[in-house]
Amino acid sequence: MFLGLRSSERKRKRERKPRAPKETLRHVKSREQRKRGVDVHGPATVYAQVVGAGSRDNGASLYVFSEFNRYLFNCGEGTQRLMQEHKLKAARLDNIFLTRMSWENVGGLSGMILTLKDTGVPEVVLSGPPQLEKYVNAIRVFSGPLEEIKLAVRPYTEKQYTDDTMTVSQIPIFGEEDGPKCSPNSGRSSPSSSPQRRELWRPEDSEDTTTRDPSLVVAFICKLHPKKGNFLVAQAKNLGLPVGTAAIGPLIAALKDGKSVTYEGREIHPEEVCTPTDPGPAFIVVECPSEEFVQPICIDQQLSRYQRGGTEDPAALVVHMSPESVLKTDEYKQWMERFPSTTEHLILNEQVCTVHNVRSHKIQTQLNLIHPEIFPELQHYTTKAALHVPNVRAECLLKFQLRPKIEWQSATQSVLLDCGEGTFGQLCRHYGDSVDETLAKISTVFISHMHADHHTGLLSLLFQRERALATLGKAFSPIYLIAPVQMMTWLNQYHDHCEEILSHVNIVPSKVMCEGAEVSKFKTKAFIQALLKKSDLAKFQTCPVRHCKNAFACSITHQSGWQLVFSGDTMPCDALAHMGKNATLLIHEATLEDGLEDEAVEKRHSTTSQAIGIGMKMNAEFIMLNHFSQRYAKIPLFSEDFNDRVGISFDHMRVSEWCTLVHLLIPPLKALFAEEIGEMEERRGRRELKQMKEAIAESNEEQRTPNEGETGKGAKREPEEPTQDVGSKRLKTN
Repeated sequence: MFLGLRSSERKRKRERKPRAPKETLRHVKSREQRKRGVDVHGPATVYAQVVGAGSRDNGASLYVFSEFNRYLFNCGEGTQRLMQEHKLKAARLDNIFLTRMSWENVGGLSGMILTLKDTGVPEVVLSGPPQLEKYVNAIRVFSGPLEEIKLAVRPYTEKQYTDDTMTVSQIPIFGEEDGPKCSPNSGRSSPSSSPQRRELWRPEDSEDTTTRDPSLVVAFICKLHPKKGNFLVAQAKNLGLPVGTAAIGPLIAALKDGKSVTYEGREIHPEEVCTPTDPGPAFIVVECPSEEFVQPICIDQQLSRYQRGGTEDPAALVVHMSPESVLKTDEYKQWMERFPSTTEHLILNEQVCTVHNVRSHKIQTQLNLIHPEIFPELQHYTTKAALHVPNVRAECLLKFQLRPKIEWQSATQSVLLDCGEGTFGQLCRHYGDSVDETLAKISTVFISHMHADHHTGLLSLLFQRERALATLGKAFSPIYLIAPVQMMTWLNQYHDHCEEILSHVNIVPSKVMCEGAEVSKFKTKAFIQALLKKSDLAKFQTCPVRHCKNAFACSITHQSGWQLVFSGDTMPCDALAHMGKNATLLIHEATLEDGLEDEAVEKRHSTTSQAIGIGMKMNAEFIMLNHFSQRYAKIPLFSEDFNDRVGISFDHMRVSEWCTLVHLLIPPLKALFAEEIGEMEERRGRRELKQMKEAIAESNEEQRTPNEGETGKGAKREPEEPTQDVGSKRLKTN
């Protein structure tokens, strides 16, 4: 019976229908349509993004995006997993460029090819050293025939490759024969510099077919295609062109091609109705694995064409996949300096400080809260280095925009909410040696109001940020300062009489960020758009709150959807509840404990329950209380309104996606600070007893006071005021 089952199973397998071919991917269809089209021009958006920053655990790899194509430069171990975790889609990846045949560069290639095959990518072209063809054949030993995907190798001898996005030139770099040939990461001598060894499994009489060539590195020069200027509809209408009709099509095509047209007897020039053509920037990817390659790179004529005084426009970006030992050589530094100051240098090597596998760290951190010994915290290898040539150290997902505007787009820009006295000192204590990197990432500062404990740390922060940028070799840029307009009065006076400071800030008045506010100044509009883009924000909104004059709260909405609301100092405020409707996180001041409502009104602050009430009213997912009075030295008193959506903040506290776990800390916090809580409750008890006695005394006093007009027995008679003439009154008031 068992054999019969096996036989029938084999029969069913033979009768099974063949798998239907995968549907052609949409981007492949679009590419074919573009080839058939007449008006072919460069893409509107292109950027380069770091996948692996070059650390010991994640080799250097760079992802280049355009709406037409996707590219990958080097594919070390874990690259495919990183792209999947960070949602860098591999489905449109059809070109992989390899700078060198080393495991650091090709270790993840097999997994990437299998992923592309399963995704339905029809063809992938590998460019670089000619040994890539042998490597692909070696992959087939364990991956199978790979019949569903076409793998092609474009060796460096095929100088140029062109597609819809750019032209890529391969530049072979051959290391000098003198000197040790060494792997920069391992320190091991390469086979070419050690005695020839014969592998144990190979027969002695077999033919040696080795094609290893460790002296070869391939650099890549990538030049984006020109992009025609945009047609300006409003200007065209003003000039009388037939916008909105069928006749406008040929006119637009001619004007965007740089040709003048005549319409109804009037000659229209391209510059009148079109933005200038973008000629297309160039970027260079170069690996210099050891010092034997330094001189060949520095004297290469094709690379020098994109330096200062070269025959081409200078490169917008140079990506250096080179160890620190190379970067510190005088010859290599001089080569970097031959590029103009407009060229950005991105360095990918072991001297980086970044976390690649964020998901693993998040999960492990959560598990660590359950049992720190079973689930130990993850570590990451970091080292530091300094280079006097201005440069940017790679971080995972760091993005450099090549079009429409050449600029860095860091995924780690920071917004600072209020900046009281001592803020920089707190940053030093929190971040230690990495405080400069933290300061460099601050792009926006929000000042809620003009009380000293909320803004007098700003100047120190600005000066220290300038120093940090210089230390890191980064270009200086002012921060975006969202603050009451009175802030400019203070800054202007300090600037005029003390030190230069105004160049450090781009001011955006808080009132123009309110809902429905009109922004009349073009510069302010530009600042708002820039600060949103720089921090990946979809919205930044403010609203007036009930504290002092010109006090504001703010709401920050990220492009990914989360919303953070910051109250600043305020009494309970309906406008704040409205602005923060359904917020992800509300950070609300809770200066005073319950029972001190009168004092809260007098000082225009909130009590604990009032702050929680605002959070419930806006339906915030989580409420974090802060700004406790200095009378609570270590911990505030908890109210009965605390629930699993409420937490309290501490200095140096770090909260992210798992802020909903914070309420679980309240029982251990109560145990940790039991003595302090006991003392505060005792003081509260004495205060409540005193208030009770005062209330009883006041009630008794009211009962003893006779009604108006009564002169009964025992009633006190009001003393008569002495009569004064008008003259004496005037004398007293003078």
